[in-house]
Amino acid sequence: MDPLKTGALIRRLRTEQSLTQLELSEILHVSDKTVSKWETGKGCPDIAILRELASVFGCSTDLLLSGEYPEKERNSPDMRKTVFHVCPDCGNILTASSEAEVVCCGKKLSPLVPRKAEEHEFLQMEAVDGEWYITTEHEMTKEHYIAFVALMTDSMLVMSRQYPEWNLQARFPYTGRGRLVWYCSRCGLLYRDFLMKRS
Repeated sequence: MDPLKTGALIRRLRTEQSLTQLELSEILHVSDKTVSKWETGKGCPDIAILRELASVFGCSTDLLLSGEYPEKERNSPDMRKTVFHVCPDCGNILTASSEAEVVCCGKKLSPLVPRKAEEHEFLQMEAVDGEWYITTEHEMTKEHYIAFVALMTDSMLVMSRQYPEWNLQARFPYTGRGRLVWYCSRCGLLYRDFLMKRS
C-alpha cells in the first residue's frame, strides 16, 4: 500500500460521497485527525477499517489498497439514478439506468417519481448474518400492498418482488451506505437513504 496514493483515493471517494472528514470519522469511530492523516499519506487505515471504508464507499478493499481509480470505474453509471416503471395493466416492473422509452402492454410508461419517505413510513432494516433483513408492518392486501423493494448503491441494484397477502420479507447484501426503494400500490415509489455508523 502506498500511503500517498491510498490517502488521495480516500479523499476523492469521500468528497464524491459528499462526506466531511468529521462525518466519515463518526461512521468509522475514529477521530477526524485520523482521517486527515490518511488523506495526507501520514498514516494508513488498518485492515478492519479498510473493510468499513470499502463498505461506505461501495468499492473493494483491493481498490483502496492499490490507490488507483480506474477510468472505467469513474465513468460507470450510478445505479442510484435508476428509473422505475410499473405497468398498470399487468404489474410488470421495468427499470432503466439511463434515458429510455419504456413500453408494456402496448402503452408507453412514464417513470415513477420517487418521494422521500417520512420516518413513520420506513421499512425496518436489520443487519442479520452479513445481510440486510427487511420487514414491515405495512398491510399487504390485494388493494394496498408493497409490490417490490430494491437496494441501490452507486454500483449495484438488487430487487425483491413482493405479493399481496404475503408478509413482506427481503434479504439484501449488507452495505454501509445506499438507498432503499419500495413501491406501494397506493403511495407510489418511496425511498430512504441510509448511512450506517460502525458499532
